Order: sequence, then C-alpha cells, then structure tokens
Amino acid sequence: MATLPETSDYRQLFLDGTPFLDLRSPGEFAHGAFPTATNLPLMSDEERARVGTCYKQQGQAAAIALGHRLVSGAERERRLAAWSGFAREHPDGCLYCWRGGLRSQTVQQWLADAGIVYPRVVGGYKALRRFLLEELERSLQRAQLVLIGGRTGTGKTRVVAALDNALDLEGLARHRGSSFGHLPEGQPSQIDFENALSIGFLQQLQRGDLVFLEDEGRLIGRLALPENLRQRMQDAPMLVVEESLAERVEVILEDYVVDLGQRYMDSEGVLEGPALHRARLLEGLDRIRKRLGGERHQAIRTQMEKAFAQQRASGDLDQHRAWISALLDSYYDPMYRYQLSQRAGRILFQGRRDEVISFARTGLPC
Repeated sequence: MATLPETSDYRQLFLDGTPFLDLRSPGEFAHGAFPTATNLPLMSDEERARVGTCYKQQGQAAAIALGHRLVSGAERERRLAAWSGFAREHPDGCLYCWRGGLRSQTVQQWLADAGIVYPRVVGGYKALRRFLLEELERSLQRAQLVLIGGRTGTGKTRVVAALDNALDLEGLARHRGSSFGHLPEGQPSQIDFENALSIGFLQQLQRGDLVFLEDEGRLIGRLALPENLRQRMQDAPMLVVEESLAERVEVILEDYVVDLGQRYMDSEGVLEGPALHRARLLEGLDRIRKRLGGERHQAIRTQMEKAFAQQRASGDLDQHRAWISALLDSYYDPMYRYQLSQRAGRILFQGRRDEVISFARTGLPC
C-alpha cells in the first residue's frame, strides 16, 4: 500500500492560509478551531463518546470496531461525499483530527480508496495549536509594536484599517471594545481568538517587524488579550489620534447607530433588528451605571430612549448626538485621561486621523 502524504510544516500552512478539513467532533471544534478550518467530523459527539467509553472498557481494537460500525453503510457514504467535495474544492488543503491519529488516518485512507490523495497534518490540531502558542511568544519577542491611541470616537479603528502593517484586534475579537461594542454575530471562543491572533502576527511579520495595534484594555468584550501581549502593549510607544468633540460624535453615530443598526437589521430582519439594536445599546449603558452614577445614568438613558423613538418615528438621527456627547464628556473622556496616565510607552506623534496615517506610513523608527 502506497504511503499517503503528510506534512508537519505548520508555519507554511498558516502563512499560506491553508484550508483545513477538521475531522474532530462538533464539540471539539466549538471549543477551539482555526480561521480556515471547516468541520466535517468523522463522528458526532455522541458517537465519539460511545467509542471513548468502549476504549476505556474494552480496549483499542473493540473501540475501532465500534467506530467502523457506527460510521458505515449509507452514513459512511454521505460523510465520504462531504469530505470528497471539500478535497475537490480545496485541492491545496489538508486534513487533521485531534492528534493526527486514527480518525485522520482512516478518512485519509477512505479518500485514497475513492481516488483522492489528500495530505494529513502530523500531530493534528493539538500540534498546530501548540505551534501557535509558541509562535505568538516568538512573534512578540521580534515585533516592534506601536499603538494607535486616542479618545473614544477619534476613529482609531479607521487608522488601523488604513495601514497595511496593522493587526485589527477588535476585528479578530468580533467586538468594538466598549460596553456598547457587542455585534450581532457574537464573539469567537477564547481559543479561536488566540489562534487567529497568533496567525495574524505570523502573517504580519512577513512584511517587517513593525506592527500597529489599536490601544486596548485587558478585555475586548469577554475575550482576554494574552498576558504576554498585554505586557508588551503596556510599554509600547503610541500614536495618538486627536479629533474635535463634534467629529467624534459623528464617528460614534456612524459606527454605533447607523452601521450597527444596519447589522442588526441584516441579522435579525427589519422588525426584530431595530428593537434588538436599541435593547443592546441600553444594556450597554446599564452596565456602566455605577460608574456614571444613578442620576447621570438615568438622564443619558432618557436621552437614548428619546433618540430611538425619534429615529423610529421619522428616521431622524439628530437626538442621538445628545446622549453620545454626554457619554463622551462624562464617562469616556475621564476614563481615557486616567488610562493614558498609566501608560509607560512614549507618545511618538499626535494629530488628526489623516496626519497619524501619514506619519505611520513613513516607516517610523521605534
């Protein structure tokens, strides 16, 4: 029997954005996966649990036999058709299971018997995950980090998006980084976030050592920045974006009222979307009630409710500017001043968005 292809060049797999055929159970996949992976499991969670119990009670041979009985006949053909379809659609891909063992070897052989020779990742998901954890540490030792800072609403994320050598932490976390930053699609798992983050650094460092990041706290939504990254960011130099209050209000209006509102309509429909959008923003305000103080919180909440009522009645967004301005002045600006005072890194440049982008593109020394 011919030897089937395998690879252990984990770095190149991630640099190439290799499509992965993930054969683990749905539960394993949900716990942690890679951005380019598609889950087409050999066994369901229930089937895997039964095989695992059999292995403990009767040994490996009995467990393998049970696995073949569970995935046989028409069900085997259905799954094989899905794997074959993936392989034909992604001829540059690879397959793996948890450790690169029986599950991936079995499917690889079944595909070969069907005339499709498809490579297997040595060590499976576990080896790829371990590589990314180690690679993030190596990346952080090499990378020259520069933060994009500034008050809320200055458009820091717009600066990050305009730079080729930048990593969008909020994009990877699928969250806008504030109490109001929840997105309809929800956040990935912590492990998925860490995997994507390490891959992002690996790919960015192909362009050079300089990497721009938006200044973030310990958490982006419910996801925590890895401690080694957080420590590097604490001491990193910074470019500070400065915009007028009026401009900042317009940025918040566009991002959190217009764009976020559209996202909710796209996700939940024209009836449910606006109601959920309004509810989520009010929930965000309620989460910071203690910091605002009861009286101020209630005043801003009333403004927000009136703004949504006006928007619903006439489409007019003007009243949103009142609560946005009040929130920036009474909450976000004082918090920014405190956070900036805690930073150890020096400020390299301060200016408007376009000025910061221009300065960053000059290849500044760190």
